[in-house]
This record gives sequence, C-alpha cells and structure tokens, in this order.
Amino acid sequence: MGILERFSDIVRANINELLDKAEDPAKMIDQYMRDLTDSLAQVRSETAGVMAEETRAKRLFDDNAAEVEKFMNLARKALEAGNEDDARKLIEKKQKLDAKAASLKTTYEAARDSANKMREMHDKLVSDIDTLKGRQEAVKAKAAVAKTQEKVNNFTSGADKAAGAMGAFDRMEAKAEKKLDHANAVSELNQQPTNDAAALEAKYSSAGGSIAVEDEIAQLKKELGL
Repeated sequence: MGILERFSDIVRANINELLDKAEDPAKMIDQYMRDLTDSLAQVRSETAGVMAEETRAKRLFDDNAAEVEKFMNLARKALEAGNEDDARKLIEKKQKLDAKAASLKTTYEAARDSANKMREMHDKLVSDIDTLKGRQEAVKAKAAVAKTQEKVNNFTSGADKAAGAMGAFDRMEAKAEKKLDHANAVSELNQQPTNDAAALEAKYSSAGGSIAVEDEIAQLKKELGL
C-alpha cells in the first residue's frame, strides 16, 4: 500500500469505533497514537521527498527559461553586430529550449500540485494528532474511572451477598429458636402432673404417725409412775 493510500486510511479511521471494540481503551488509544506518530514520520519523509522533487523541477524550468533568455540576448547581439547567420543559429537553439520549456513546465506544475497535496495532508495529520492528544488523556481518564466503577460494583455485589447471608442467618436463627421452644414445651408436657391430694395425704399421714408415738410414750410413763 502506498503512503498516500495508507495516510487516507488513517485520516478516515474512526477512533471511536476502534475503541468500542477494544477490551482496554486506554491501551488501545496509546497504540493508536503510536501508529499515528509512526505514520506521521513516514508522511513527513514522503512530503519532504515530493517537495524536493518540486524544487528540482522548478530549478530545471527556471534554468531552461534563463537559457532561453540568454540565447535570445545573444541572437540580438549577433544581429546588432551584423552576423545574421550566427543570430539564426542562436535562435534555433533558443527554439529548442522553448520546446523543452513546455515539458519542463508540465513536470514542474505536476510536482507542485503533488507537493501541495502532501503538505496539506501532512498538516492535517499533525492537526489531527494534536487534537487526539487532547482527547487521549480524557479517554484514558474515563477508562480509569470505568475500571474503578467496576470494582465498586463488584464490592457492592459482595456487600449485597453479605446482606443476603445476614438475612438467611436471621431466618435460620428464628427457625432454631422456634424448634427449641417447641422442644421445651414437649419436655414440659412429658413431666408427671402434680397430684395435690396425694401430697396432702402423705403430709398428714406422716403427722399422724408422730402423734401415735407420743401417745404410747405417755402411756408407758403413766404405767411406770414416771
């Protein structure tokens, strides 16, 4: 691909589309700027070459024009000196140079047009690179913020999971407490119910036994005269 075609591709390149496809926009834009800088070096070299060709073509055209003027002046001097044959030969030489001038002019104009186009493209590329350099930091800053936001989102997701786990723990704790309450209730129901009548019977039966003993003790004392 020629330098002009490659340059046209660069100028037409849609940086936004390239960045949309990039996994890492910051790295992509750095690479894109490096490519543009490399291309600028090539365009500058080509432009310098075309400008040099323009300069050479113009010099040949000007030198030829100076030769035409020189032989015209010599022909005049030859006629003034009465040497018509010499003047005729000088005019013949001048006419050959006139014929050559047309070709040299065409070559020079073509070289001039090419040089103008290359200068325009070179200047546009320089301007585009300057513009993109201003946007480069903005794009990289946005990419950095996006990465930070992704991290925040991930931490937020983790916090949400933790909150969900806390809720699950609360539910499990409530369920465990419910089971414990149920077990305690069953245990209480399984105990023997209190029999109030039996308790009173035992109390007073014991008391009755004590009274009977005291009566016998008193009876013995009476018999013994104590």
